[in-house]
Amino acid sequence: MSNFDVSNFDVSNFDINAILRGAQLTLVGVNRALQNPGIFTSTHYRQAAIAVAAGIAIRLILAVPIVGVRILLWLFSFFINLDHAQWDDDVSKGLHFLEHSVLQVPFFLMTMMRYITPTLDEMFMDSLAWVDKTYIQKHKSEDPHNLRALYYPNLHMYATHGTQGEKKKTPLKQALTVYFIKYGRKAAISLAVVVLSYVPYVGRFVLPAASFYTFRGSVGTQPALVIFGTSLLLPRRYLVTFLQSYFSSRTLMRELLEPYFARVRYSKEEKKVWFKDRAGVLFGFGLGFFIFVKIPLVGVLIYGLAEASTAYLITKITEPPPAPAEAEQFKKDSLRWKNKHEFLSLPWGDLDAYNILMHDTKEPSGVRQTPRKQFS
Repeated sequence: MSNFDVSNFDVSNFDINAILRGAQLTLVGVNRALQNPGIFTSTHYRQAAIAVAAGIAIRLILAVPIVGVRILLWLFSFFINLDHAQWDDDVSKGLHFLEHSVLQVPFFLMTMMRYITPTLDEMFMDSLAWVDKTYIQKHKSEDPHNLRALYYPNLHMYATHGTQGEKKKTPLKQALTVYFIKYGRKAAISLAVVVLSYVPYVGRFVLPAASFYTFRGSVGTQPALVIFGTSLLLPRRYLVTFLQSYFSSRTLMRELLEPYFARVRYSKEEKKVWFKDRAGVLFGFGLGFFIFVKIPLVGVLIYGLAEASTAYLITKITEPPPAPAEAEQFKKDSLRWKNKHEFLSLPWGDLDAYNILMHDTKEPSGVRQTPRKQFS
C-alpha cells in the first residue's frame, strides 16, 4: 500500500494562481503608488537623487573586482599568449556570475539602505494613507458605516521600536552589524552550496537537494520531490539563478514588509505562519520587483517604488489593525489570511471587489468597522 497522501500535495498556499495574483499586485501597486502626489515631494526628489547616486556608486564598486581581474589578465598577456585561451574569459564571466547570481551583492547593498535612512518607512506609511484616501474616494457615494476600516490611522499609532509607547531606536551601528551578519551567513551558505556542487559524483545532487529543502517548507514534501526531480535535469547555472531568485525575492519581500512588522511585532513562529499562509502571493509580488530592481542604476529607484506599492499589498492580504491596546488579540486573529480564497477567485480586472471588515471599533477618521463582507 502506498503511503502517498493527497493532502501532502496541497499547494494552495503556493499555486500558480496565487503567484500570478502576486505579480498582478506588483503592477496594480505601482500604478496606485504613482498616482500619489505625495510621492513627488521635494523630500522624495532629494532621496531619488541620492538613490540614483547610490545606484551609480554600487555599479562602480562592483566593477572594481572585474576591472582588476581584467587588468591582471592584461598584464599576464605580456608573458603568456592568451589569444587562443578561453580561461581568461571564463574567469571574468565567473566572477560576474558569482557577484550577481550567487552572492547577490547589488541586491544586498540596496536593501542595506533601509538601515541608513528612514525614507522607506516614511514612504510606506505615506502610501498607506494614500491607499485609504483612494478607497474612501472610490466609495464616497456609499454609506460610510458600510465601508471597511482604514489602515493608516491606527497603524500610525503603533510604536516602531521597543514596547508600545516606548520609542527606543536601535543604534545604526548595531542594526548594520546584525544585517551584515545575517547577509554574511546567507552568502556563506550560498557559496558553500555552489562549491559543493562541483564535487565529483555527488555534486550533481547538491543543488537539487537544496531545492528540495528550500521548497519543502513552502509547498510540502510531494511537490518538493517534483522540484527535486526537475532540478536534476537543469544545468548548474540555471539552477543557481532559479534558487537565488527565489531566496532573493523572499528576502526582498521581508524587507519591504519591515515597516509593517516594525509596528505589528509578531514572534518568529508567528511570522513563519503569517508568511506561509500567503507564500504564493508574496513570492509573485516579490519576484516581480526583484526582476526590476536588478536593472542597472534605476534599480534603487524601483526599490523605493516597491516599498510604496507594498502599502497596497498589505490592504489585500491582512485586515485593518485595531488600536495598539488590542494588538495582541489582533496578531493571533490575523495570522491566517481569512479572505484568501475569495480574493484569489476574484475577476482579474477588479482586485478591489472584496474586503472583509472585522473589528467593530471607531477610527479617528470617523469610519466605523463592521463585521461584514463588501463587494464593490
